[in-house]
Amino acid sequence: MSAPTTPTLALALVALLLPAHTAAGGDLRDLYFGEALYQAYQEDWFDALERLDAEIAQHYRVDEPERDSLYYHVKNAEFDVGDFELRYRMHHRAGHAIKAVLEADVDESVRNDAAYRLARIHFQKGQAEDALLTLERIRGKVPDDLRDDIEFLRANVYMALGRPKDAVEVLRHLQGSEKLAGFSAYNLGIALLEEGEKKEAAEQFDRAGKVQGSDSATQAIVDKSNLILGTLLFESSAYDLAERSLDRVHLEGPFSNQALLRAGWADATAEKFDRALVPWGILAEREPTDAAVQEAKLALPYAYSKLGVHGRAALLYLKDLVRDEIREDRDWVIRLRSLPDAPETFYLATLMASHEFQTGLQNYLDLEDMRKRLLSWRRSLDAFDDLIRRRREYYAPLLPEIDAQFRKLDSQVRLRVEQRDHVDQLLHRMLVAPRPDYLATSDELRAAARIGQLEAGLRNASDADRPALSLRIRRLKGVLTWRLETEYPKRLTDTYKHLQELNKDVDVLTAQYGAFVRTRQAATQSYSGYDRKIADLRARTAHAQERLADLQLRQGQLLEAVATNELKQRRERLAAQLNQARFAFADAYDRAAKAQAQ
Repeated sequence: MSAPTTPTLALALVALLLPAHTAAGGDLRDLYFGEALYQAYQEDWFDALERLDAEIAQHYRVDEPERDSLYYHVKNAEFDVGDFELRYRMHHRAGHAIKAVLEADVDESVRNDAAYRLARIHFQKGQAEDALLTLERIRGKVPDDLRDDIEFLRANVYMALGRPKDAVEVLRHLQGSEKLAGFSAYNLGIALLEEGEKKEAAEQFDRAGKVQGSDSATQAIVDKSNLILGTLLFESSAYDLAERSLDRVHLEGPFSNQALLRAGWADATAEKFDRALVPWGILAEREPTDAAVQEAKLALPYAYSKLGVHGRAALLYLKDLVRDEIREDRDWVIRLRSLPDAPETFYLATLMASHEFQTGLQNYLDLEDMRKRLLSWRRSLDAFDDLIRRRREYYAPLLPEIDAQFRKLDSQVRLRVEQRDHVDQLLHRMLVAPRPDYLATSDELRAAARIGQLEAGLRNASDADRPALSLRIRRLKGVLTWRLETEYPKRLTDTYKHLQELNKDVDVLTAQYGAFVRTRQAATQSYSGYDRKIADLRARTAHAQERLADLQLRQGQLLEAVATNELKQRRERLAAQLNQARFAFADAYDRAAKAQAQ
């Protein structure tokens, strides 16, 4: 079992995987943004979207967004949301997200990158005019790694708009691109064909067919270029050149069956039936459900019959006639939800490899994944209910006694704070109007009170004693006043010092008071106020499950219809080939019988 990853280590790991536009903005500061990027690099697009959507929504709900760790990456995060939605085939939402980036205050290179992605979305949705308008918004600084891709997309848009001449001009400037080696030459060949320049188109296909590369995409474009070139040469009766081009197609590639079939027909059309037996013989041993293989199985005995080997031709025709795969069956239509172990099932292999079917199937699988997630989320809501119930059972009995103690403490704190504030106000006023009596000690205050009493009692003394007593009282009063006046500066300074010390104690008390209030609120908020939100989430989840069930049904019916149409076309093609085989078998059998009789 591996040790848990610390946040610092997680940030370091994610930083190594940052895309260029994120790394350019500085170090990664938001761990959740890094987690979304990590999920994206694992191609878990839904999890990446879920994390990043939640993080961005939370960022915009905080009171001070500039203090949030996502603040430093928010523009890139919004851009990545559109990118993740695009990868998850959410073209509609991805378009809105990327449009927001285009209208935001972001770096010019980032805006151009967003425009390219938006143009690609429009192109994939068949909106070629919108794609071209978006491409025309690209100005100024363009990332070096996107420059050729942008022009290549522009050429494809021109082709979709029926402007092959403009596409030719763009593609000619891309012929030196190493990144698009083979692809640019192939597309240029297609554009030239649309312009009617077959000779120059053949030269481009020949060039694309000789590109060196070991990756599957490059080999596929090489094979497709050679197949089209061979077809063009075949149609122009250049059979030897056509065979030479078709021989360059890899024997195990996706276009190998068509190349072998076309090579055989090139030899057969040139009446080199013995050479046609080689590619057709190889092709006839392959997957029997492929249309090219089925045609080769009928073309092979045709070649033998042309070579005069009528017995061999008849046996091959007979072998094709008794194949179980082409026997008529009234119940041949199947449903995708319960594929039977029948011959017709295997004819779906080609269909399942098509882009249209794969896209529809992936959508169906995504819907199934979403169904499982909704069930998991619904169980999570039950877990939240249980957690909230346990918190309420724990905190609710404790809070009344705590609140009573808190109210008592609160009144004491408020009283002391008011007294402190009153002293502070007095000290500030004494800076303007000195009041030594305010700083008298308790003994001095009692002495002043006693002197006041003596002065009041002096009025009741006899006339003879009054002067002596009055003098003594004035002396006592003068001593007290002298002491207050002379010690006033020191006392004022000491009072300020004591007030500062008191302020520190009050600050500590206030901090403890605030911590208590927050803890009290956190305890209450940990179980109160969630009922309505959870009920709303339950309703939304239930509604999403209903919609999901309907979408799954419709998507399944769509895949079923596509498969049914494919099987119908296959059945009609097999029925026609069956009739051809019957006539060819009868002819070959008659010829073989005559040859044996002679």
